[in-house]
Amino acid sequence: MASRPRSSRCRRTLLAALVIASVAVPVSGAARPSAVPAPAPAALAPLGAATPAVLAGRYAAGRDGIRAAVRAAERHGDHRRAAALRAMAVPARHFLSFDGRDGGRAAEVFGDLSRAGLIAILVPGSDTSLDRYARLRAGATALHRELGEGSAVVAWLGYRTPGTVSPEVLTPGRADDAAPALRRFVAELASARPTARTSLLCHSYGSVVCGRAAAGLDVTDIVLYGSPGTGGDNAAALRTRATVWAGRGTGDWVARVPHTRLRLPFCTVGLGADPVPREFGARGFAAGGAGHSDYLKPGSLSLANIARIVSGLAPAEEGRHA
Repeated sequence: MASRPRSSRCRRTLLAALVIASVAVPVSGAARPSAVPAPAPAALAPLGAATPAVLAGRYAAGRDGIRAAVRAAERHGDHRRAAALRAMAVPARHFLSFDGRDGGRAAEVFGDLSRAGLIAILVPGSDTSLDRYARLRAGATALHRELGEGSAVVAWLGYRTPGTVSPEVLTPGRADDAAPALRRFVAELASARPTARTSLLCHSYGSVVCGRAAAGLDVTDIVLYGSPGTGGDNAAALRTRATVWAGRGTGDWVARVPHTRLRLPFCTVGLGADPVPREFGARGFAAGGAGHSDYLKPGSLSLANIARIVSGLAPAEEGRHA
């Protein structure tokens, strides 16, 4: 017979699954579309240096990859995907990398990376793909406008995100797969812009990705918002020298998700401790009334505070329970 504490953990984990389903279904929209065929991207050499000439070559390679994906989508008969990709391929947009396969991978730059003294890397959460890229792009655009000249924001869609209502969103498995790619990307940027102040901004399930990748990352700050957990029990478990921040808006449904973790024979269910309470060990910042998808909304308190953290300034704080 199982012990009472183990039974209690099982019940909490099942409750977490039910709560996620009950609160996420209204905001998750339609099911994820099936993958649209796309060619494998060309192999890219490491960035090396973020000079205008090097970046121009990398951005041109990104456009070539996107245009190849446009042609593949058209052959497949997915004209909606093809139209969205054509908008990505215009010269005014700058992709350090692009892969149209399996929902899509991309790293888009907002601002002049060659001159940026501040760099913010956005790591998105569940249900983010090329077909649902607009929200990630809108947040990156808003943050770059808030930071102003001398900054660059990178929207890093570098992994296969889980569905908001899916078994994968309850486990750190997708984050474990994504962490090595995030480490490589951050290391590449650090090598290309060694004097820049770089921050990692982690939304929703992206917090788990950042938590798994945190050890050894050359970043100044790790900012968790709308976070269901990091896969760990506290900030010390992330094994990072970066300052860890956590904030949650009063309108965010993720606050109603129980935080627990249960190790089963073949997987771990649950995403660990809530990073917002004081005992987790992160520094808090006020997020106002932000809903789960509203943290980078123009004019919001959460956007202003996240921008202050990226800039090395103290954000407005809010009281937290111990």
